[in-house]
Amino acid sequence: MSRRRSRLSDEQTAQRMLAAATAMIERAGLTVSLEHLSFEEVIRDAGVARSAVYRRWPYKDLFFSDLLVELARGVNPVLAEANPAAVAAVAASVLEHLEWARTPGLRRALAGEVLRRGAAEEFTVFQHNPAWRTYFAVQATFQGLPDGALRERVRAALTVSEQALVEQVATAYTRVCALIGLRVRPQAGVGFDTVARAATAALRGLVLMAPVNPAITRIRVRANPFDAPAAAEWSEPALILATTVVGLTEPDPGLVWSPEHEAVVRAALTSGSWAAHR
Repeated sequence: MSRRRSRLSDEQTAQRMLAAATAMIERAGLTVSLEHLSFEEVIRDAGVARSAVYRRWPYKDLFFSDLLVELARGVNPVLAEANPAAVAAVAASVLEHLEWARTPGLRRALAGEVLRRGAAEEFTVFQHNPAWRTYFAVQATFQGLPDGALRERVRAALTVSEQALVEQVATAYTRVCALIGLRVRPQAGVGFDTVARAATAALRGLVLMAPVNPAITRIRVRANPFDAPAAAEWSEPALILATTVVGLTEPDPGLVWSPEHEAVVRAALTSGSWAAHR
């Protein structure tokens, strides 16, 4: 005799439904509406009782409203987690040219080199990661929502999610610049949070343009925008991202680059401790 399935609480039912719908969207993608999503398929995938679902959401539009808020709230957690490959790539780029940091005039070139190498991977993440595709679609959906309670709920969730992303990127920029002896120019009147906001906005703009202008991903130019010892091949996303970020920085006059300091930096990069959460 099969055992009777234990009854889920209303909150457990909601969590399973929202998780199932989110997984379906990550597999199939989200358009600017949720009309393509089958309510019955979500119920089946969630493995919950239809009666419990309809007690929670008498109409499917009520569920879709909660789902939109859930998507707006949860689009960034996968991006906020440490990316070991990205951390290793940054460390490798800095270590390969660490001697540049000994000369204050080459520190911006070093930061540019890190971004030149990393921009392609970052652009690919923005362009193809399911969480980012969902994020763009939620943003587009939000723009079309009429004024009212749902629009405010989605706005609040997106604000929190966006701030978490900006803080993550700003922290990464702060740590790398501190390692190699850069700071945001005081005359700019901003901090690394503004730098991060500008950089992510630029990258997202390029991602949105790429489907109608594929050349964005193909164009390569020979350039030396930050007076490195030699010119190098740059992609458009890399050049735009690096110009946005490095353009707001300058050598930190308070840092004395000594052999001892370089040894500390090298050890931090080699061990990965520079990127440890703290």
